[in-house]
Amino acid sequence: MTTIDFSPFYRSLIGFDHLANLMDAAARNEKQPAYPPYNIEVTGEDQYRITMAIAGFDLNELSIETEHNTLLVRGQKAQKTEGRKFLHQGIAERNFERKFQLSDYIKVTGATAEHGLLHIELVREVPEALKPRKISISEGTRQHNLLEQAAAQPAELGTKAAAMQ
Repeated sequence: MTTIDFSPFYRSLIGFDHLANLMDAAARNEKQPAYPPYNIEVTGEDQYRITMAIAGFDLNELSIETEHNTLLVRGQKAQKTEGRKFLHQGIAERNFERKFQLSDYIKVTGATAEHGLLHIELVREVPEALKPRKISISEGTRQHNLLEQAAAQPAELGTKAAAMQ
């Protein structure tokens, strides 16, 4: 596997080191298991949904946590072996832990489970201070008045000097 060296970015991108760290971590990507399968979809402007197949899990066996831009979904299956004897066990009943790296300002707004699917709703809430804002442009009357005053001052000085002689 080819590795990519991101060190040139560290010396030229000041304040963007967290992006370089994210790319570096993605390149090293810890192999996450394929279980359980999931979808990530865009449901609207700044709205997302993660859907995970959780067939066989009760709601009390699932947990969802967020910490430092990381979403962690866990499934801890309770052991139920009372008198069950399998000839073939094709339905996965194993524990899982799935991590998702979230962008800045992404918040989890809710989660629902139905028909063996876990839906996690996310929204990007950009603070007002960081949103684009429109700057009003005033007419140049203030600057125009200052230019007129500056032009009139030398003329006034000339007439005062002539009056003194």
